Parts: sequence; C-alpha cells; structure tokens
Amino acid sequence: MSTDISTEKQAEYVAEHTPRMQFAEHAPEVYKAMVRLDAAARRGLDPTLYELVKIRASQLNHCAFCLDMHTKDALAAGERVERIVQLSAWEESKHFYTERELAAIELTEAITVLTDGFVPDEVYERAAKQFEEPELAQLIAAITVINAWNRIGVSTRMVPGHYRPGQHA
Repeated sequence: MSTDISTEKQAEYVAEHTPRMQFAEHAPEVYKAMVRLDAAARRGLDPTLYELVKIRASQLNHCAFCLDMHTKDALAAGERVERIVQLSAWEESKHFYTERELAAIELTEAITVLTDGFVPDEVYERAAKQFEEPELAQLIAAITVINAWNRIGVSTRMVPGHYRPGQHA
C-alpha cells in the first residue's frame, strides 16, 4: 500500500513563543561575566560529564533553551542518544553510566533541587569518592553555573530550537 504524501494531512505545530526579553542586550556586563564564569567552571572537567550535568539540571529546571543547547552540544561531542534519553530516568537506567557519572548526576540533582534544604551528606560523600577535591570544586561550580543559566532562560523565556552546536563555545 503506497501513501501519497501530498494528500496526507501535514502536522500543524503550535507557534513558537517570543522571549520576554533579550537578557544579553539589557544586562551585557552580567551576561559577559556569566560566560566567563561558565568557561572557568568547565576547566578540568570531562566534556561528556559536563554536558550530562548541564542536561540533567536543565531537565529539572524545565529550561527548554538549555536542554536544546546542551543536548546538541553533547551529540556533537559524540555522546550517545540513548544516554541522553535515559538521563531523566537515570535511577532506573544506571547501567548506561559510570559510577563517576552517576555520582555527578546525583550531586547535580541534590544541588539543583534544594527544597529539602541541603545537599545530603551521603550524596556529597559519593561524589567525593569519585572526584579529587579540585575537580569536585569544579563540578560544584559547573552545577551552580548551569542553574544560574537555567534561571535566566526560564525567566526570560528564551526560545529553544535555533541553537547550533558550539555556537556559544
């Protein structure tokens, strides 16, 4: 049975929303400082781990723009689609990740979701067993920075879908 594509109903997507503001335009010094902070936070971290952390925090914070950006950057860097897809359910998909990655993902969740008031000692200790202190400090910085970016993204309603891998590198 053949289907004539011209007679098929084309999907009608919802119109793209507009951003509330162009943050970089209105707070250029803050934006530049954030870019420098981001660059400093990534130093010494494995690029794959760095993108997994950014994707997981962005999932938790519902930042569509950052999800778009970091998923594309991760894929461009060679990350596997299945690991990105499983990241939102990592506790049921641990076999996709290393112990080191799991410690970083768990720490990301604990730092991102502070509604319980603090990062649990056992989560911190698992991360401390996987990372030397200087690298752990960098990881904490990277998690903190993506959370700040997420808050800028969701409050200004940055529009996902137009980012090209490496565009803001």
